[in-house]
Amino acid sequence: MDILVVNQAEVATLLPMPECMEVMADTLCALAGGDATLPLRTVLRLADGRSAFATMPAALARPAALGVKVITVFPGNEGTRLDSHQGAVLLFEADQGRMLAVMDASAITAIRTAAVSGVATRALARADATDLAILGAGVQAATHLEAMRLARPIARVRVWSRTAARAEAFARQAAARSGLRVEAVESAEAAVDGADVVCTTTAAREPVLRGAWLAPGAHVNAIGASVATARELDAAAVRRARLYVDRRESALAEAGDFLLARAEGAVDDAHIVGELGEVLTGRVEGRRAPDEITLFKSLGLAVEDVAAAAHVHARAVATGAGTRVALGGERADA
Repeated sequence: MDILVVNQAEVATLLPMPECMEVMADTLCALAGGDATLPLRTVLRLADGRSAFATMPAALARPAALGVKVITVFPGNEGTRLDSHQGAVLLFEADQGRMLAVMDASAITAIRTAAVSGVATRALARADATDLAILGAGVQAATHLEAMRLARPIARVRVWSRTAARAEAFARQAAARSGLRVEAVESAEAAVDGADVVCTTTAAREPVLRGAWLAPGAHVNAIGASVATARELDAAAVRRARLYVDRRESALAEAGDFLLARAEGAVDDAHIVGELGEVLTGRVEGRRAPDEITLFKSLGLAVEDVAAAAHVHARAVATGAGTRVALGGERADA
């Protein structure tokens, strides 16, 4: 039995951001409607205390698909030629359990994470939001800039990184690609000052974004911290904002931005207004006023990876992309 192998460059071609945003919106609606099975991920912490090996399984009812992302997360790769996220997404069909494809997880993670933030920004940010701040200058910074431009009429971008040279390089490259005014600034506060949309895309374990810096009406996408012991936002940022999550169960188990603020007494569980899919389906109210601060806390969900992989597989089959490899799976006596 053959399977399809889709490499990093092919995933990027087959999963363009506009299409991925629509796939993610549909997937989050399906999750909110009970059409997905999604256990919490299993994470093996490695000896350095920062790196991890994780498995993230999920099943979708529509389109019917099964899959798992198997991934390593090595924050120490930041600034090297290697992405911090390495691994594969394995896609199966739902009728007989046949493996359909193996796909590069770095590209899927980079694109679908930003696409979900784009969906959140489209649902929660002010319609006239034009000023974007990005904290972090890595892979997610680039894909988030793309998604934010699709979600809102972004005209100005400020970027900050703990490594000034990386922020400057990102600003040059992003300006050349987008034609936008992209500025590298010397502090996170300078980036955030007056911004309409803020994306935190760092590997920080302690806050890089202070609530006191946020302008009235700002929308924040917090995506860098995905474990209970790390955060990019201080308690004041969480407390000031109307908080939405990708999935409530995951946030209560893994979202350090929320959990550490709760431990400090700044918020309680009721501070989570709802899931993004509930906003999209009209079950939960989104932004209520122009000066309200909204916050989307993203952890990244396996159901997003499976949905993205199913879309890539369909596109690959239609276009002849990918490489067929004989793997097996048939009975020896068949």
